[in-house]
Amino acid sequence: MMEKGDFFKLTKEGTGTGARLGTIRTGHGESETPTFMPVGTQGTVKALIPEEVAQTGARIILCNTYHLYLRPGADLIFRAGGLHKFMNWPNTILTDSGGFQVNSLAHLSKIGEEGVLFRSHIDGSLHLLTPEKSIEVQEKLGSDIMMPLDICLPNPSPYKKYEEALKQTSRWATRSKQFHEGKPGILFGIIQGGIYLDLRLASLEDIEELDLPGLAIGGLSVGEEKEKMYEILEGFIPHIPREKPRYLMGVGAPSSLVKGVSLGIDLFDCVLPTRLGRNGTAYCVYGKINIDNACFREDFSPLDPACDCYVCKNYTRAYLRHLFVSKEMLAGRLLSYHNLYFLGKLMAQIRQAIKEDRFLEFQREFQKIYQERSIKE
Repeated sequence: MMEKGDFFKLTKEGTGTGARLGTIRTGHGESETPTFMPVGTQGTVKALIPEEVAQTGARIILCNTYHLYLRPGADLIFRAGGLHKFMNWPNTILTDSGGFQVNSLAHLSKIGEEGVLFRSHIDGSLHLLTPEKSIEVQEKLGSDIMMPLDICLPNPSPYKKYEEALKQTSRWATRSKQFHEGKPGILFGIIQGGIYLDLRLASLEDIEELDLPGLAIGGLSVGEEKEKMYEILEGFIPHIPREKPRYLMGVGAPSSLVKGVSLGIDLFDCVLPTRLGRNGTAYCVYGKINIDNACFREDFSPLDPACDCYVCKNYTRAYLRHLFVSKEMLAGRLLSYHNLYFLGKLMAQIRQAIKEDRFLEFQREFQKIYQERSIKE
């Protein structure tokens, strides 16, 4: 079994910024940080085979405990040899706790001290997800990095609700650690507290008492303004022990990745790049483009002239637009591949800039060129 101290190694810290380099090592390989983790909700990164996901530079993917618990079931995946074998992904898998999904289905769930009682969105069957059950499911999946059950409230919520939620999250984290003690897999803690810095610091203090090997930041990017998210991160990230990896949950827009790295974040995940791809939107060096725009009908240039991915080397905007307006499934596959490659390359450029101690320069140049909104050409 891997010792906690072997899991993450901090290798370099930037000058005049919170940016940092590190290495995460699990039983399924190594990944340099900071890194972006594609989301494979149901044991697949939508529209792509695992080899294609790896080609984009990804070495860690996120899979969803809630969905895999309901279908096909953790016991079936366990009998198949674990999730890595079941989905043919040889590298590291991080699983969430399922808490975000059951909390987002408020009309189907009820939170209590024991856990979350909820009805399946698939067949209406009744389930009780406890901290212990969440970890048990993740252990059966064979997850490398696990998240404890937590409460993620929508924004805005009353201060008192955030306070109650973080205290419940802390109690559940204690139970999760006790249940998981001595078993394979790395267990993170999750920091909650909404948009209130004092609550974030209180949550951090609670979770740090458990001395878990990594810390996730939950409950952000759930409707608050980005500047507010950055303000909260700036306020409490300096209080996180430097030797532990920091994981900002559910964040994946290019500008947010660059800003997050500057604040000291090591891990990111988001469904955004593949969801955008399936809906005809592609990242490019200047911002996002909507491929169904009529201006691309006779545009025989690459999707992104600055990109060297398979899609940009072999297909034109005109062809990709044709696929999309014809509702061909290949459009979603190619755009999803490109978007993940774009983020993978962005993270590789960030890591190189940190290595060469020029991240601030890189950040300034990126902010000058990249527009988060969609652009027309």
